[in-house]
Amino acid sequence: MGQPGSPGRRVAAIAKWVAGPVMAAAIGLLMATAVATPAAAEGRIRIAEQYGLGYLPLHVLRQNQLIEKHGKALGVDVTVEWVQLSGGAAMNDALLSGSIDLGSAGVGPLLTIWDRTKGNADVKAIASLNDMPLFLTTSNPKVTTLKDFTDADKIALPAPKVGVQARVLQMAAEKELGAGRFDALDKLTVALPHPDATAALLSGSGGITAHLSGPPFQYQQLDDPKIHRVFSSYDVLGGPHSFNLIWSKQSFRDGNPKTYRAFLDALKEAMDYINSNHEGAADAYLAQNKGSLDRAYVLRLLQDPDIRFTVTPNRTEAFADFMYKVGAIRNKPASWKDYFFDDLHGETGS
Repeated sequence: MGQPGSPGRRVAAIAKWVAGPVMAAAIGLLMATAVATPAAAEGRIRIAEQYGLGYLPLHVLRQNQLIEKHGKALGVDVTVEWVQLSGGAAMNDALLSGSIDLGSAGVGPLLTIWDRTKGNADVKAIASLNDMPLFLTTSNPKVTTLKDFTDADKIALPAPKVGVQARVLQMAAEKELGAGRFDALDKLTVALPHPDATAALLSGSGGITAHLSGPPFQYQQLDDPKIHRVFSSYDVLGGPHSFNLIWSKQSFRDGNPKTYRAFLDALKEAMDYINSNHEGAADAYLAQNKGSLDRAYVLRLLQDPDIRFTVTPNRTEAFADFMYKVGAIRNKPASWKDYFFDDLHGETGS
């Protein structure tokens, strides 16, 4: 899947997304002001999103003001506040501190916070945001399997050891390197937001030789002839799976029923919009990400049959079973319904 322009042009485009220092400062501000931040009231919702096409439903919500629209239908004037963070750990810290009401990240961080807050804050998933493959890519020509990595390699992840990319890497290691070796590559991982990691991998800076990411970053990387794919998460999990989810505390859902309902109804409308209007969805993505990606390139990604937008969880139980087996969570869910609010329990999820 190609994009016009030289690798240098793509690095420049990605660099426009890079907000590492700004993002770090934002996280610090969130943590420093958490005590002074009042709990959300009915009609106010604070949502944290991340980088990448996996958050397109949230971009559509924001661009088309769908939460506000559905709030009015329920008789509530909803004020929506947006925060951008990177990585599931930062997302969960912000949610538990009271700085945000809804967090969004991969399946791994959701299971971590569900397990951590079970019987207390009771954080659960509201919905899935998509099914998407995650590619491990590398610039090291000697690496064709996980066995080929050495201590000279650095694998960039948004949240080492805890994020969904980290869990996929561990699941792949367990599968390829053998039982009990799930964490064999953890020592090679470093924390970098996807835009920073993509720029580093393409430019060869910072010693980064590999990156486990998601759309559109992995496709941009593969446009460069010196980058190749090591594996796809669809191979690791045996098929398509949920990539990103969105979640909240039970107390927010209970205390803000109309605002919560407005969000969920808006999210479902956003999914319908994306699936029926790729042109409009691409415009929403580009407007909210403020990058220099070619519009035709985004449209090609949206037409990829491996990329699907749905609220229904898919193969999340595979993550839960693995994380329980390796001791990453203490509570073993009986099914996906244990860590999702009951709004979607009528769906055929997994």
